Amino acid sequence: MWASVAGAATAYGEEISCAPVEITPGPTPADERVRDYPPVFEACDNGDESRLAIRRMNVDGEALLLTVDPQSLQTSLERAACWRCEETSDAAQAETRYLKALHPTQDSARPPALVNAGLIQGAGDGAFVTGDLCPTHKPLDRAFFEKLAAQGPHTPVALAVSGAWLAHHRADFAWLREKARTGALAITWASHSYSHPYVAGLPDRQNYFLRPGVDVDREIFETEKLIIAEGATPSVFFRFPGLVADSALLEHIRDRHLIPLGADSWLALGLRPRPGSIVLVHPNGNEPVGIKLFSRLMDTGAMPRPLRPLNEAR
Repeated sequence: MWASVAGAATAYGEEISCAPVEITPGPTPADERVRDYPPVFEACDNGDESRLAIRRMNVDGEALLLTVDPQSLQTSLERAACWRCEETSDAAQAETRYLKALHPTQDSARPPALVNAGLIQGAGDGAFVTGDLCPTHKPLDRAFFEKLAAQGPHTPVALAVSGAWLAHHRADFAWLREKARTGALAITWASHSYSHPYVAGLPDRQNYFLRPGVDVDREIFETEKLIIAEGATPSVFFRFPGLVADSALLEHIRDRHLIPLGADSWLALGLRPRPGSIVLVHPNGNEPVGIKLFSRLMDTGAMPRPLRPLNEAR
């Protein structure tokens, strides 16, 4: 039963809050807490606001939606009872900022490539700092985040989280969430797959998500479910492992209403940032050279300013 944003009635006549939902982490496994997780694309309205729903789910017995503001690209978890939704299409939403970011016009100066497809540079000045949390047993580089937080309150950073990293670094993830909760950082949570498939020595076209047998939907959805169960909200961004994807993979990700995220300044590869750069580092402990370069660029003033949230890149 639908009601206004102030509150919605349950089947028993009780009023529930229609504010965005915050999930409290707990010991119960994510797949037991977050169930019935189909991809959808629905236009939703609550009388005062409009959203696009891209996932439905049941969390701890409550029906929720993962919604996107079609103009700001901000995501939120919402109670399904508070919204009236109907199926929509990419064509029907084509004029929204979200769909324009999802299906950008092909840049003639940038032909299709196997590596680094998708969004690699933003509009305007400054830089968009992103960090990949690939699976590893190494500790989180907390000093990197402290340096970011020292730039001022709500310093933006986008973190591409792999589910396998999160499953083994819950304390580190909780520490990051606390940085976001206190306003030290403004974190955009992107997905970086669950298992991050990779075999050393194989060429890119036979590696990562192009390995035989990779279940792309499982890699996407299991990571999103884990992020939700650990108290955060997935964004509309997805970064392929190795930044490697062919046209079929790009189409599949966009069919799931996720924006492929690349980077034109992977610091450890020597790619210097310029105004509008999407900067890539690995604060998971796997690539300290990139972290050192980031620190040097910040200290010398060579990093383009201001640091901007990824939602502004398109």
